[in-house]
Amino acid sequence: MMISAVLMGQVAMGQNPAADDILATARYVATLQNQNLTGNIRKGNQKIPVGLYLMGEKIQFTFLSSKTGKWEPFEMRLKEDHYDLLEKKDGKTVQFPDAKLGQAIEGTDLSYEDLAMHFLYWPNGRVVGSEKVKGQDCWKVRLQNPGKGGRYTLVYVWVHKKAGALMQVVGYNGDNPAKALKQFLVNEIMKVGDAYTLREMRVSSFDPRTNTTVGLTYVEFDKPKAGGPQGVR
Repeated sequence: MMISAVLMGQVAMGQNPAADDILATARYVATLQNQNLTGNIRKGNQKIPVGLYLMGEKIQFTFLSSKTGKWEPFEMRLKEDHYDLLEKKDGKTVQFPDAKLGQAIEGTDLSYEDLAMHFLYWPNGRVVGSEKVKGQDCWKVRLQNPGKGGRYTLVYVWVHKKAGALMQVVGYNGDNPAKALKQFLVNEIMKVGDAYTLREMRVSSFDPRTNTTVGLTYVEFDKPKAGGPQGVR
């Protein structure tokens, strides 16, 4: 993968890779650019089918609503220097409301901004070090919310140095000092073709006042199959 080659070249020259390059690789891997992903969001006995589909410059996210029995899609449109998060309303495609970004999906610990991982597209990230996550060497990247809505003011992202896959994400509120709201910890990654992507991720919600865990949800994706579903139009 060309993006990984850029990172390897920078490391070989004794440089820390640029945050933008690390995040570009993480985005590529997280969305698995040449495949579609289907799976489930699981909390206790609750299981919500979910899908992630690549359609040109669009990434469509969708989940099966328990209330309507219908698939609820929303999408991210990628541009060279920015992105747009959109949803369908009354048959029209409109801007995704900022106030809805942090809302939980089907009562789980996963929100719309979490499923889209839109914080990976925030600009001006900064590499703040190198740490191990589950015994794996990772780059640690600091991201500040540029005013794109959602619950997180500050996010730290850990990206596997070799595979380029996300290993951990922690989102914080705007308190001083900032308090953790949620942790995403990757339990398993899978290799599909020449790239690695998410297989299972644990999402823990915290009470920022006590720093105790108040919710636990898992996101699980199946290994892609050739000729799979192409999204909800």
